[in-house]
Parts: sequence; C-alpha cells; structure tokens
Amino acid sequence: MEQEMEKRKGRESEEKEEQKWVRDACVDYKGRVPLRAATGVRKASIFVLAIAIIERIAYFGISSNLIMYLTRVIHQDLKTATNNVNYWKGATTLMPLIGGFVGDAYTGRFRMVLLSSLVYLKGLSMLTMSQFFPSLKPFNNERSDQPRKVHEAVFFLALYSIALGTGGFRPCLQSFGADQFDDDHLEERKKKMSFFNWWNLTLSFGLLLGTTVVVYVQDFVSWGVACLALTIFMALTIIAFYVGMPFYRYKMRPKENPFMPIIQVLIAAIRKRNLSCPSNPALLFEVPESQNSQGRLLSHTNRLRFLDKAAIEMEGYSIVQQAGAFSPFRIHIHSTSPCIFSGGNELKQV
Repeated sequence: MEQEMEKRKGRESEEKEEQKWVRDACVDYKGRVPLRAATGVRKASIFVLAIAIIERIAYFGISSNLIMYLTRVIHQDLKTATNNVNYWKGATTLMPLIGGFVGDAYTGRFRMVLLSSLVYLKGLSMLTMSQFFPSLKPFNNERSDQPRKVHEAVFFLALYSIALGTGGFRPCLQSFGADQFDDDHLEERKKKMSFFNWWNLTLSFGLLLGTTVVVYVQDFVSWGVACLALTIFMALTIIAFYVGMPFYRYKMRPKENPFMPIIQVLIAAIRKRNLSCPSNPALLFEVPESQNSQGRLLSHTNRLRFLDKAAIEMEGYSIVQQAGAFSPFRIHIHSTSPCIFSGGNELKQV
C-alpha cells in the first residue's frame, strides 16, 4: 500500500514538473524548451497587441486621407490620384502573400515582424522628412503652387516602403501572437480565444483612431505633425517589441522545403487516381506520432476527396521501412507508398 502511494506521488510530481515546460515545438529566445510561467500568454501578447494597434492607426490614418493629399498638395487630377491610391492599396494587399511565406519558411515570424517593422518605420520616417526637410518639402516657397518632383518621388517611395513593411508585418504578427499559447494546455487554450478577441478589438480601435484623430490632425494641423507622431509611436513600440524577446515563444522553422509536402500529395494522388477512396477516414494512413515533428495535425475534411487518395495504403507495402523510419519522399519512387494524411489536409487548406 505504501509503495502504491509512493508511486502515485512520484507520478504526480512528474506530471507537475512536466507541466512547467511548454512542449509544442516552441523554444525560448535562447533556443531552450520554454518555461511556462516565464514565457508566452498575456505577458508576451501585450507587446504584440501594442505594435499591432500602432501599425493599424498609421495605415488607416494614411490610407483614409491619401487621395486628399494627392489632389490638394501634389495637385494630381482625381483620376490619377485614385489610380495611385488603388495601386498602393493593391500592393499592401498582395505583399503579405510573399511576406507570410518567407516568414514561415525561412526567417521565422519574429524576425520577419521585426524586419518588416523597421521597413515600415523607414517609410514613416521618409514621410516625415518630406514634410520638414526644406529640400524635400512640396513647394519651394509659399507662393509656389507647383509641387517639386523630388517631393513626389520621396513621398511615393515612402508609401511603397510602408507597403513592403506591411507585407511581412500583417501575416506574421497575428500568427506570432497565437504562438504564445499552448493548444495542448486547457487554460492557455482558453486564453488564446481571449487573445483573438482582444486582437479584433485592437484592430477596430486602431481603425477608429486612424480615421478620426489622425485625419483630423492632417486636415487641421498638418501632415508633418501627423507623420511625426506616427513615426515616434511606431519607433517606441518597435523598441518595446524587441525588449519583450525574453518573454516570447518561438516556433521552430520547418527543416524541409514547404512546397515539398504539396508536391508529394499531388504525385501520390495522381498515381492512385484509379483507387476508390474509403468512406472511413480512419482507414487512411497517418504519420506515426513518434515520427511527427510538426505538433498538432489538421483534422480531416470531406472536401476535395481526390487528395485523400494520396493516403491510401496498398497491399504488399509496409509503412515502416526496413530501416525503421517512414520517409514521405518515397512517394516519388513507389506508387504504392502512402502519403502523410495531414499533408493532404494542408493542401486542401491552400
């Protein structure tokens, strides 16, 4: 009886010790397994929300009143100004496709957010300089009504620097904030839902301030004061975001090419196109948990079931090779080899 009690206490102490650490493919800023009490959750998400709201204030403050600046200051006609605004907004919409891929596959989300923030700050600084530096001001003197070409060039270079910064900032920051919560921990999973609520509230509040306060300053004070204020606040939040490094959890980057699972699924599905897909998803192959290094796997979906054929197991083929390890690259060699089940679900999401 005493031995059972000791074993039970030993198991409980081991479980408590295990709960102290976060084991969801994350590391701390020194590359170690993160300590749950010292990293992530709200202490880290505060820095994320702070830089997010300043970026939204700056973006909406500039975009909401941009057409007025182009027509009143640079003296573009309405058609040209509208096209330029649409081109810029289109760039800010398309750049996150590239920035998100580079951040997830190569640089990591934290580095991409930090680098993009610096590029964003560069754009805001150039906007500020174009309003205060005599050689970059719109006009030579108060009587002149013809804007300088150098001001127009610097102004648009600043705008597209902001668009470039948005490309890495927008797709990676929210994901980096979500990385601060462990989905396998019940309490942190609840706090993660709260984080997304605060995220939406933050963006809405940033939109409100950008389209009211910033636009008011631009119209009734000056564009220079508005740009200077945005630049200062952006610089302060970037510094705060960098200072918060010890509190963050960092997702480890994938070791393989991110396009490789997509190619594997497509090849395997095409080679098995003549097979009938089982109605029960449990009959499809899934990579063993002991060999899964990607954390949680996606749930099965019933759409695009053709891709499920990539995970059909064939007779006469062993999942575990003689070498002892499953290799998803074997789908390029044997048409009978199974594909990772979650890889098909990832491709469906794409």
